[in-house]
Amino acid sequence: MQRHERFSRADRVIKFGFWINAVLMVMKLLAGHFGRSEAVFADGVESACDFAAILSTMIALRIGREPFDAEHPYGHGKAESISAIIVSLVIFATGAGILYKAVITMVAGRYESPQIIAVAAALVTIVVKEWLYRFSIRIGAGLQSPALLAIAKDHRKDALTSVATLFGVTCAFFGFNAMDPLAAGFTSLFIFHIGYETFRSAARDLMDARPSDELLGAITTLAEDVAGVEHVHEIRGRRSGQYVIVDLKLDMDPEMTVKRSHDIATEVKRLIFARFSNVGDVMIHINPHEEEHEDLIRL
Repeated sequence: MQRHERFSRADRVIKFGFWINAVLMVMKLLAGHFGRSEAVFADGVESACDFAAILSTMIALRIGREPFDAEHPYGHGKAESISAIIVSLVIFATGAGILYKAVITMVAGRYESPQIIAVAAALVTIVVKEWLYRFSIRIGAGLQSPALLAIAKDHRKDALTSVATLFGVTCAFFGFNAMDPLAAGFTSLFIFHIGYETFRSAARDLMDARPSDELLGAITTLAEDVAGVEHVHEIRGRRSGQYVIVDLKLDMDPEMTVKRSHDIATEVKRLIFARFSNVGDVMIHINPHEEEHEDLIRL
């Protein structure tokens, strides 16, 4: 998949979720107001907060698709991880707000008696948001896009929030009013977990954590199958947005000419690009095979 196609596909998925979220937001605000449901109205306000998160993600994708330049020689992909951090903070804030409101409502003992329109709005939100999550997580996993994966988890957070809203509003509709804030408070714990997972994944990328062993192992096998490569001495990698940057140290015949070793290294790089569409760059260093050498590093 070409670079432009990868970013365009992620952009389309996020924009689609953006407008669906807008429709749901208006629906919940109206249903909460006219259906006399504080929980559904709060759910609509929470959807409004998601606009900031999705908007930041769209901006991050626009920045991340810019090619490398003199000031950013490794590209702009980290913008996606920064966006995912912002989304995780929005998720944390949402969970905290829901938990705080649930506690205040239960302490005060002031409960609403919602109408059926509020129950219907919560049910529609669950179905739509869960579908959006499954759609976005499938595309995000295929593209290995931190920003899109974070947005997918935000959709799942919305679905979980609306599950609590549906349960609480339904119970309140039948007279068990205290269940509304209790269910919302319980769901906030799931929201905190989603926020933590989103934050941890983005923070790993920003800290240049090692990619999966499966990916590095497959690249190692591919490189060692190339004629002239005696052994992969070392392999390292780090993520930059939707791409992985790989560092390879290849052992070769010490009597080989510079041109021959360069041609082999180029072939290794070409094969890696051909097989792994999420690899953005490969840096290759040549070592003399079966000769003592010192790896100089200061980190």
